[in-house]
Amino acid sequence: MTSTTQQPTASELFAQALRYENRADPYPYFAQLCRRPVVPEENGTWLVSGYHEISQLLRDPRVSADRLRQEQQPIRKSLLMEDAPRHDQLRHQVTEQFVPRIMGLRDHIDDLVTGLLDAHTSRRPGQLDVVGDLAYPLPVTLICELLGVPREDEPVFGSIARRLTRGLDPVETQTEDELRELHEARDELVHYLEGLIADRQAAPADDLLSGLMFGQGSDAPMDPIDLRVTLALLLIAGHETTVNLIANGTLALLRHPDLLARLRAEPDLVTPLVEEVLRYDPPVQMSGRSTLADIDLAGTTIPKGSRVRLLLAAGNRDPRRFSDPDRFLPDRPDNAHLGFGGGIHYCIGATLARTEAQIALTALARRLASPGLVADPPPYRENAILRGPDRLMVSFDRLTPEPRSV
Repeated sequence: MTSTTQQPTASELFAQALRYENRADPYPYFAQLCRRPVVPEENGTWLVSGYHEISQLLRDPRVSADRLRQEQQPIRKSLLMEDAPRHDQLRHQVTEQFVPRIMGLRDHIDDLVTGLLDAHTSRRPGQLDVVGDLAYPLPVTLICELLGVPREDEPVFGSIARRLTRGLDPVETQTEDELRELHEARDELVHYLEGLIADRQAAPADDLLSGLMFGQGSDAPMDPIDLRVTLALLLIAGHETTVNLIANGTLALLRHPDLLARLRAEPDLVTPLVEEVLRYDPPVQMSGRSTLADIDLAGTTIPKGSRVRLLLAAGNRDPRRFSDPDRFLPDRPDNAHLGFGGGIHYCIGATLARTEAQIALTALARRLASPGLVADPPPYRENAILRGPDRLMVSFDRLTPEPRSV
């Protein structure tokens, strides 16, 4: 008599990938999903896990970034959830103000990283929390400076951001308390942003908020509601994903001491290394879309009006696209990953995030003597979509002071 083992369904595999106890390593479940690159869940949502299929949908005009489109909610949305041509208008307004302000920031970022690490030079041996001591304060400081947001307000918008980003996860993974906190956080954010906008209306400054508000450059002033929604996006997305990128990069380096030593000796390795972090352990694991027409893909048809989850982290390890996908290989050729998405919604802050991660990881490799993970795996955040360590404690024998130029 022979027995057969029933294979888990796509819904079961996806549910396992979302479970908190698998947060440290959801990739085995993504790998199983990737064997069927386009498959429906039992609730009608489609999971797309293949690299080529995700890439196609990211660029297909028949796919909407507004995953709530079928609900016909009359709300103003951020450019992340808008389609062309409205997306293009909003993105142009932001780019016109954002890009000039991030040019030439490398030295300033280097100074910020130096200052954050210098706080630990007296500890011999010692420990630091890479998340709380470096990966979080660095992008928060930068986005506050760029937007013109008071740095001392971080406890306010930091608390709001933590509750809002939890709300990005599938609703079935959230508790009633978390859903209630999500609505409270939205109200708090509106109140906070309205105060910021009123302050800047009374006293314009040379910052991104003023640029968007008063239409400096070739653009007209941004509509007041669009301004509030865009400011919320930049304030929260402007730091949350970079925190994960730096933390995930540090974790990868400490798990591969040969690469850590190599980065210390070859600082230029950091450029491909950060790209490999974005592929191997991306800070954004998935993204939502909806279909505006029937779409034939991978031998099946996704019906019009369907919700679609693009599993970016699964596509980044698709063996049809990347050889030996579960190995961390900074020298990987043709590393065109999905870490920043693709198409017209490609991450607007990609250049800044790359720069922050490159400088932070190089400094950690150069300055930490005999670093080691205090806990492996570390504790992770609740978020499944914005996945990264909640804390990343690292021990070291000594933190080398940075030489000062005279």
